[in-house]
Amino acid sequence: MSFAISETPIDPQSLKNSMENGSSGACVTFEGWTRNQNEGKTVRLLEYSAYKPLAEKEGARILQEALDRFEIEKAVCVHRVGTLEIGDIAVWVGASSAHRGPAFEACRYIIDETKTRVPIWKKEHYQNGDSGWINAEASADSGRIIS
Repeated sequence: MSFAISETPIDPQSLKNSMENGSSGACVTFEGWTRNQNEGKTVRLLEYSAYKPLAEKEGARILQEALDRFEIEKAVCVHRVGTLEIGDIAVWVGASSAHRGPAFEACRYIIDETKTRVPIWKKEHYQNGDSGWINAEASADSGRIIS
């Protein structure tokens, strides 16, 4: 089990390789990529910020919940911080299991809970020169963290 905040690019092949073991028959992965548009605005780059000690503590809690809730053998999640270009991987999740069903369910649970609970903030920089924190108002109003 591993949750990490990374300031360097995510290497999906290395992470996938870390999931392999002789007893797993399935590995489900998810990659979240930065995109060039949001709500009708052209995005040129993104910045992610996090309070690393709390983010990694909450992320580890989410992975442990997934291990307890689903019949999986391993779970990994890595989220980038810093400046990301369009197309970069912002978040990577992997779950391995003897069978595909639990791996799919755990992978979805991990990304959904990470986006809801882990203190990671996203700022978009637009082609027109403007920038803005995404879902900051909704986050503050609901007490939820959006990544």
